[in-house]
Amino acid sequence: MDIAALAELNAARHERRAAILLTDIAGGAGRVILESHGETGELGDIVERAFRSGRSGLYALEGGEVFLNVHVPAPRIAVIGAVHISQALAGIAAIAGYDLRVIDPRTAFATPERFAGIDLAAEWPQDELAKRPLDAFTALVAVTHDPKIDDFPIAQALRTGCFYVGALGSRKTHAKRVDRLEAEGLSAAQIARIHAPIGLDIAAANPMEIAVAIMAEVIDAYRRRPIGAPASAAEAQAAGA
Repeated sequence: MDIAALAELNAARHERRAAILLTDIAGGAGRVILESHGETGELGDIVERAFRSGRSGLYALEGGEVFLNVHVPAPRIAVIGAVHISQALAGIAAIAGYDLRVIDPRTAFATPERFAGIDLAAEWPQDELAKRPLDAFTALVAVTHDPKIDDFPIAQALRTGCFYVGALGSRKTHAKRVDRLEAEGLSAAQIARIHAPIGLDIAAANPMEIAVAIMAEVIDAYRRRPIGAPASAAEAQAAGA
């Protein structure tokens, strides 16, 4: 493997960016394709499918065979709010193969007893996200119903380019949220990415059913995420401006 290509691949993996090492079978030459940059034509179609599936494999092109070694970061879920929905969502996310952490500064809710075995941070989101930032392979789920807690991580998720941003609340509640986010400088295109009311419309009536609806919507957003999206938080913010 070319040393420069290996260094580029390792850097992408360290930064939690999706990348493919493409190797020409006949010539042995390799190069790195980042999900944020995209490809065109026949190769573009194959690369897009590989990024979505996360599976490596051998492919026949008009000019010869190539092997795609696919590296896609594991998807994560950051839940804002240590509520009943979060308790249910934690178990469902684990079954679906998603890492999940719960963030809530309200220590009466964010207790080890209520979230045994769950990655739990009893801190303000701005403090926790400064230590473990959001990225394009993280879904943000805001369920506190408290703007003082929810608004900052929602804005941060939109600026970062999280593949999913969902917020609990009625349409009236969301309309007020939109006004606050606009005042914070978020664009209409960025705000339009918020799933609110949160979760697929399955007429969910209790926390477990709402959690199922949220998880289904997260999976749908992840599998249908745009390939060729901005690679960094700065690029994501610029794209939505």
